Amino acid sequence: MKIVFLDAKTVGNDIDLSIFKDFGEFIAYSTTKEDEKIDRVKDADIIITNKVVIDKNLIDNAPKLKLICEAATGYNNIDVEYAKKKGIAITNVAGYSTESVVQHTFALLFYILEHLRYYDEYVKSGEYAKSDIFTHLDKPFWEINGKTWGIIGLGTIGRRVGEVAESFGAKVIYTSTSGVKRKEKYPEYPLDDLLRQSDIVSIHAPLNEKTKNLITYEKLKLMKPNAILLNLGRGGIINEEDLAKALDEELIGGVGLDVLEKEPIDENNPLLKIKNKERLFITPHIAWTSVEARQRLINEIYENIKAFLKGEIRNRIDI
Repeated sequence: MKIVFLDAKTVGNDIDLSIFKDFGEFIAYSTTKEDEKIDRVKDADIIITNKVVIDKNLIDNAPKLKLICEAATGYNNIDVEYAKKKGIAITNVAGYSTESVVQHTFALLFYILEHLRYYDEYVKSGEYAKSDIFTHLDKPFWEINGKTWGIIGLGTIGRRVGEVAESFGAKVIYTSTSGVKRKEKYPEYPLDDLLRQSDIVSIHAPLNEKTKNLITYEKLKLMKPNAILLNLGRGGIINEEDLAKALDEELIGGVGLDVLEKEPIDENNPLLKIKNKERLFITPHIAWTSVEARQRLINEIYENIKAFLKGEIRNRIDI
């Protein structure tokens, strides 16, 4: 049995991948370019991929391929229909990063809400040492307690964010992006109403035809001038050009992003050119990357392969 991991760098060098040797030959490539794919999978029985595209051409050139393991929850990089036609099983891993993403949601919030960069630089620059009082009040912040937290996309992560927000004393409301009606503990509002009412809005939805460009300039104009918007779903949900305009016009208090429409960020992205840079905090798609989450991811992939070799399928992707 030969297992090939095409983009092992995406799970980090601090995670031990040697467990996959339990199943036979294992080769981990740090990254794989488009013109390297076919040569690397031509005799593979199992492929592990995070973001490398597994398309019809690659599948046709991997005659021994039996299983594709998606090292993530989303699997839009795999031609699932064609793989199934060829009798190739596909698995993914769901739920491994929930606590990590929830934690990062609040990290983004506090960095913006409490002006942490400003206060850190104020002290380290030596300005605090010159102060004639013991504190510094130039950048006021407000409490989460008693405020309204709106969640766009109340899935597993959204619900957990809601629970933590409640522990801070926030009132939680949500809007559904799927249109599916179900009983939830939080009240559901149309998107426009949620944006108008919320002091904090966090996005935890997938990118699809319903959520693409969901948040535009017109939607941002509905938000409170001191509201904070957080996106931990997918970049294309917010129109980035519109967001840059809204930030420069000071329509909202602040924005925290862990996802962008193009990753890594394009050097011409309008968000890199905004005037009010202190209102924007961007991290490079790291919300899912706690050590524990990445270890859970690898352990789940291991269990998926183990089950497959026993004639079972865990976490099967069906369409």
